[in-house]
Amino acid sequence: MADRDFDIVIVGAGAAGLSAALAFSRDGYRTALVGSLDSRRDGRTVALLNGSVRLFEALGIWPAIAERAAPLETMRIVDDTGSLFRPPPATFHASEIGLDAFGWNIENADLVDLLADAARRQEGLTLDEGQAGGIEVTGGHAVIRLEGREAIRAKLCVAADGRNSQLRKSVGIKARSWSYPQSAVTAILAHDRPHRETSTEFHTRHGPFTLVPLPGRRSSLVWVTNPEEAKTLAGLADAALAAKIERQAQSILGTMTIDGARGTFPMTGMSVGRFTAPRLALVGEAAHVFPPIGAQGLNLGLRDVAALRDAVIDAGDAGEDPGSPDALARYQRGRDIDVRLRTVAVDSLNRTLLTGLLPADFLRGAGLLGLSHIGPLRRAVMREGVLPRIGTPRLMQGAA
Repeated sequence: MADRDFDIVIVGAGAAGLSAALAFSRDGYRTALVGSLDSRRDGRTVALLNGSVRLFEALGIWPAIAERAAPLETMRIVDDTGSLFRPPPATFHASEIGLDAFGWNIENADLVDLLADAARRQEGLTLDEGQAGGIEVTGGHAVIRLEGREAIRAKLCVAADGRNSQLRKSVGIKARSWSYPQSAVTAILAHDRPHRETSTEFHTRHGPFTLVPLPGRRSSLVWVTNPEEAKTLAGLADAALAAKIERQAQSILGTMTIDGARGTFPMTGMSVGRFTAPRLALVGEAAHVFPPIGAQGLNLGLRDVAALRDAVIDAGDAGEDPGSPDALARYQRGRDIDVRLRTVAVDSLNRTLLTGLLPADFLRGAGLLGLSHIGPLRRAVMREGVLPRIGTPRLMQGAA
């Protein structure tokens, strides 16, 4: 089984799985990546925050990503709920915390394509486009069963196989899932007016309506609304949908046209009781799912990857193998607080938008006013939103 025997096997070839494969093979571990490298365009983008940019710089692939991404120099929040306590728009500038940009926005499919190209060129990385059916632990190894082909084994298996992770289910890690009375409509737009590197998020009674810059006079849309309206929007022709979006955006970017793929997705959340099992670590949406608010989803998954890499490196320095109990315990400790706090924060903000209760409106309005006018609080929240100051993984600590 020598040619099917690795130090680390990653299952799942999305952005988180590809990043993990590149990170571990770069550090000299015999690494395999299991999963299809095909990407699908569905109108979704990701805003790569500062820590994620640093990770990709460390992996040597940031220049290629930057060519297809747009900087987010300014972030604006507009309360469009109709609340009695509606505060004025709050605007945040990256320069206030010493950054050129909070992050960079890129289409999901473009990011996955670029990471896949890097994976194909990466020395020490074996690609297997099979599908994993489960995992067993025996003799100090994880044995990963593949459908229609020979199993592979490793000291550590990384589950990056998404919210319906087969590996997570096969080891009995319980997940708590929930849904929201919302769906998200996504699209790529072209528009008359320049976005000036500004991301604008309208908080409506049905959820956030967000326009995020892309290169040129283009932006991505995430419109979170009730499922009935989302279904209606999804059924519109491109011109009619673009007109609806322009009205909802208060024409801040002028006339709009659909300029790429579209998609519609139910809004759900998911959390797990633990991030590890013997010889297994969960990363990305195998470990956590929540609404697309504040660009936290994939950025949190990339922090999982960087934190797991640190735990494995530290284990090696102590003479332990990558999937040892101590390595996995380090990873569990490192992710517990970060993941759980972000999940609660995003879930709570989304739920306050859905309620019509005056106390919730008052608290949300007071919070935005405080962020607008209290400088130290404002800068602290911006820094924490971009990258936690405590427990930052080492690959995310470099200059960006």
